[in-house]
Order: sequence, then structure tokens, then C-alpha cells
Amino acid sequence: MTAFKLPDLGEGLPDAEIVAWHVAEGDHVVVDQPLLSVETAKAVVELPSPQAGRIAQLLAKPGERVAVGSPLLLFEEGPHPDAGTVVGELETPKPSTPTRPGAEASAPTPTERSAGPRAAPAVRARARELGVDLARTTPSGPGGSVTMADVDASVAGTAQDIPLRGARRTMALNMARAWREVAHATLHDEADIATWSAQEDVTVRLIRAIAAACAAEPTLNASFIGATNALRKNDRVDLGLAIDSPDGLFVPVLRDVAQATSADLRQRIDALKQAVRDRTLTPADLHQPTLTLSNFGTIAGTHAALIIVPPQVAIVGAGRIGQRPVARGNAIELRRTLPLSLTFDHRAINGGEAARFMRAAIADLERPT
Repeated sequence: MTAFKLPDLGEGLPDAEIVAWHVAEGDHVVVDQPLLSVETAKAVVELPSPQAGRIAQLLAKPGERVAVGSPLLLFEEGPHPDAGTVVGELETPKPSTPTRPGAEASAPTPTERSAGPRAAPAVRARARELGVDLARTTPSGPGGSVTMADVDASVAGTAQDIPLRGARRTMALNMARAWREVAHATLHDEADIATWSAQEDVTVRLIRAIAAACAAEPTLNASFIGATNALRKNDRVDLGLAIDSPDGLFVPVLRDVAQATSADLRQRIDALKQAVRDRTLTPADLHQPTLTLSNFGTIAGTHAALIIVPPQVAIVGAGRIGQRPVARGNAIELRRTLPLSLTFDHRAINGGEAARFMRAAIADLERPT
């Protein structure tokens, strides 16, 4: 037997979670054919076959975490005929046996069973979120498939610990580390955006304002290297954009936002949001943001004390836009305002630097469109 082991997928990650197998025991595969999908950090990655051969044994199940270097499957040794891109063996069709109307579907074949229970992608995602083992769930759907109701029924009325998986597990680990390491301090203010048009792209304006603020106070776009107690300034603004999803929080990165046009930013934002929905983000999409934006106000909230993921030294939060009383001269007027929160790492950033960053961002936001 020849073992295929979990390779190092980069980022120094020690393990990965099995999302789904694309082959079954007994299948014949060719070089570069996808064998399985794994989730590492917050990206789902397909692992291709390094060789042609027949799958002898799958050594891990969907939902399991496997350490880098651990075997995932075994190939049979010895020559086997290459079946091209066909997965599995071609069999001579057998006459089908008519079934009575309403008769139950036949049991799955051994190959189907080895590939795991049948379930739609949304059902599998729900099962991962709740920590449900689909192999132990009683199916009620067509052809013995597991339905969403089956998953929910498996946890209904029971008190149990649901393990965090995928993006939620990564978030828990990152937040715990950030809380231990970072000296968080938060500054609040608001921008008067009464001159904005009704069609203004809020997220794009926020990104442009952050780029302008980084030009005015570059220290907020730096990285703090805790091991050497050093501040490393970054040459460009690679902005992490916090995106909420049913599978957890994702922070893909918009590269070099200071050099992008508004139209380009909008196109790239839409592409990243679609990638989050489709779970097609790659590790490169999530790699090394220099600063992060959380536009939580699109859901709810005015101000927030956010958490910085090191080595970043700052995160900008945008709250819910609304009409608020503003002093203009000797009068009070109701004006449309955008609440802002800036959380910074006080190990590396002082209050004056944070305030100058905030002032520059507000000045850019208050420019007429």
C-alpha cells in the first residue's frame, strides 16, 4: 500500500478538517483528479491525486481533523489499467427489477456507502455547524438521503456540546489569541454625510477613507512583531473585509486598495462576497491583511469595541447610518451621520496617532460626492 498524506497547505497550519470525499474505496483515479476537499483556516481546498491508481482505503471521515503529515488514504500497489478520467469501474448494465408504486428505494451499494451518506451541500453545511455526524443520522429523504429535518431532529430536545468547526473554530482560536496578546483601546467618532447622494456606495467610500487615513498616519497600517517588540510598516494597504455568513465570519483581503478605482473596488467586493457564499475562497484570499474593516452597521449597532487579529494594529468599524442632532454654528440640526469606531493596539499605537487617523478618515468621508 502507498499512503497519501495531508500536505502542508501553507500558513503554518498544523491540521485541516475533512469536508468531503470525491472518491470512494475501489475507485480508480488518475493524476491530478480531485480526491477530497479540506478546510484549513477559512478556505476550502481541493487536494488532487499525486498518482494514478486504485483507492484501497479511506482513512478519515468528513468532519474529522487531520494533522499535517497524517495519511488520508491508501493506494493499492502494483500496475492497474488507467481508466482515463472515469471514477470507478464500468459495469455491464443489469436488467432493472420493476418496483411496485410507492415501494422504498433500494439500499445504496457498498461503493455509495463508503463515500458517506447522501446529503445536499446545504445539509452538510448545517450538519458541520451543529456538529452532527451524518453517518449516524437516520435518513428520511429520497433514496436514503439525509434531509435538513433529519439533521435538526438529531439534536432536537438534547443538551450537548456542539464542537466548533471550520470558520467558527478558526475565529474562536484567533479571538482567544488576540485577547491574550493585544492591548485594545477604542476611539469613537462620527462623520457628517448629509451631502452624500442616495446612490453612494458606503463600503467603497469607507475603503477610500481608510486609504486616505493610512496615507496621513501610516503607523495604523503597520504590523506589530511581538517576538521582537518591533513595528513593521507596510508599503501598501491590504484591507481585510469582514463578511458575515451562515458558516461563520470570513475576512478576505482587498489588495492595494489605495491604488484601486471605485468601480474596481466594487467589482472585487462583489467577487469576494460571492466566493464566501460559494465557499470558494483560497488561502491566498485570506492571507495577511494589514488592516481590517467591519461594516457591522449594515445589520445593527452604532459603535463597537472590536478585536484586532495580530500582527495587525488596528480595525475600523462602521455603525448604522442615521439622523442625529449635530451642532452647526449656534444651531442644532438633524444630520445624516456615519458612526465610526477605531480599535488600535496600544502596545504599538498611541492615542494621538489613532486620533489623527480618525480625523483624516472623517475628512475624506465628509467630502461631497
